[in-house]
Amino acid sequence: MPSRSLTRTVASACWHGARFALKDRSLGTVFQSDGVPIYYTDEGAGVPVVLVHGFAVNERLNWRLPGVTRMLARDLRVISIDVRGHGRSGKPHRVAGYGPELVEDMTRLLDHLGLERAHVAGYSLGGFIALKLATVRPERMLSVAVLGAGWEPPDNRAFLDALPKLADDLEAGRGIGPLMGNLGAERNKPGLMHQLWVKLLTRYFNDAKALVALIRSTPQLAVDEAELRSLELPVCSIVGSRDPLAVSVDAMRGKISDHTVCVVDGADHIATPMRPEFQDALRGFLLR
Repeated sequence: MPSRSLTRTVASACWHGARFALKDRSLGTVFQSDGVPIYYTDEGAGVPVVLVHGFAVNERLNWRLPGVTRMLARDLRVISIDVRGHGRSGKPHRVAGYGPELVEDMTRLLDHLGLERAHVAGYSLGGFIALKLATVRPERMLSVAVLGAGWEPPDNRAFLDALPKLADDLEAGRGIGPLMGNLGAERNKPGLMHQLWVKLLTRYFNDAKALVALIRSTPQLAVDEAELRSLELPVCSIVGSRDPLAVSVDAMRGKISDHTVCVVDGADHIATPMRPEFQDALRGFLLR
């Protein structure tokens, strides 16, 4: 068990990191996605790539601070959104405001920008959104990068049973830990930093009602095996070897005709986007 002093130190680091990462931002702009304001940034030039962040964070925290946005913008047009329910985007409190709407926001953004197609790269929750988009709107995509995420079969009982409990805890005013910590003993467990980070973000730095609605809608993002096998787009998976969702990447192997996999040795869910191996692999895939 970690000492109390270590726990306090880690918690303090998470708190101050969250305050810094979630400060007011003025770089981007907003468009209306069927009545919901969606914040996005648009920089660089060339072939477009849309970046979709993970649960309870925002585009700045997931992409900009680790240097991914700057790295990709050297060669590509980089468009990063705040997923609805997060950051400066609108935060519906109804379950119907999420699920398929998380996916449709991507196509509406492309329409708003006058783009026929783009690469789409998503991390964690964003990876599940990107994978669902690839099955329902493949004609709008050049490729899909499923990062720090993978494929969860629709009948995964551990996944389905964990969602209501997490939503109930958050609705009761308690911060929640990572969903991936509830997905079975065969997976790596989230590290202490990851657990504290998610608890702080969900309890103090987000709209809890919006996150509850999003969590309850998550089963609507499921992709069945037939849909996965039907993908003809180039697909890239990048995951840390210590990430609990590395198992989800393994589940994708052999099911997609054009599938590139990169495992970042020794990296967990939080650290992976900061690693040079992650950034080099993502940039190399998109430029190919």
